[in-house]
Amino acid sequence: MSQHASQARGHYFIPPPSLYPVILAGGLFFLALGFIQAINGYAAGRWVMLGGAAIIVYVLFGWFGKVIYESRSGAYRDWEDVSFRYGMVWFIASEVMFFAAFFGALFYLRVIAVPELGNMASAHGTSLWPEFAGTWPSSGPHGNPFTPMGAWGIPAINTSLLLSSGVTVTWAHWGLLAERRRQLVLGLAATVLLGMAFIGFQAYEYHHAYTELGLTMGAGAYGATFFMLTGFHGFHVTLGTIMLSVILLRSLNGHFDAQRHFAFEGVAWYWHFVDVVWLLLFVFVYWV
Repeated sequence: MSQHASQARGHYFIPPPSLYPVILAGGLFFLALGFIQAINGYAAGRWVMLGGAAIIVYVLFGWFGKVIYESRSGAYRDWEDVSFRYGMVWFIASEVMFFAAFFGALFYLRVIAVPELGNMASAHGTSLWPEFAGTWPSSGPHGNPFTPMGAWGIPAINTSLLLSSGVTVTWAHWGLLAERRRQLVLGLAATVLLGMAFIGFQAYEYHHAYTELGLTMGAGAYGATFFMLTGFHGFHVTLGTIMLSVILLRSLNGHFDAQRHFAFEGVAWYWHFVDVVWLLLFVFVYWV
């Protein structure tokens, strides 16, 4: 092992104490407090929520800006890079479990709960709701009538957008590895635009669902699982688009090279994960 590599392996950066975690905890507290006040009719709740959100944004800019400065100053070397990669892998693993729980709820409702409620009369000689048909999609015995969202409209367009974004972010990565800065920037810019287009189409889809299809959160089991899964996924796409925008700005400022670019890779991993979740959503929520 070379002397430089040995020094890099023997080094591990420990940041000085910071107030950012305490301030962030305070922001989260005020955000939650304001939300609770708002849903209980207190007029001040929304302002408390905005105050908490402002504190969180302040911490994110300050904390991540400090991390970027540490990275640019050479504080992070081989061991830190390994640590960051392990951390990102475990973070994505936790996200897999997060969505697995919701897909599990969808499976339970579609395959077990709804059919069993519909077959109670024949199986047990009695039924809580004699007129309830245990078919999917279902709004339940007391849910609002609705039209299910078709797969071959906006969902199909959004599928093509996300698949294309997976190609563009990979193309950007190839440009970074080959030190082709123009390819890196163009690929990232295209990925950000595709992510923004996805969010815009999903917002239109939600408006269409509420105003024309009767598909709301009150549409029983189908409405609840539809908005739970697609809503959380849309939130992840929004976060991913914001992160990609930050990486794009950093790339424009020359922050990455072919050897040191974990921040880019971490966001790219996250974006590919979001793509895979959407494919599962398209199949099991919209199509099947």
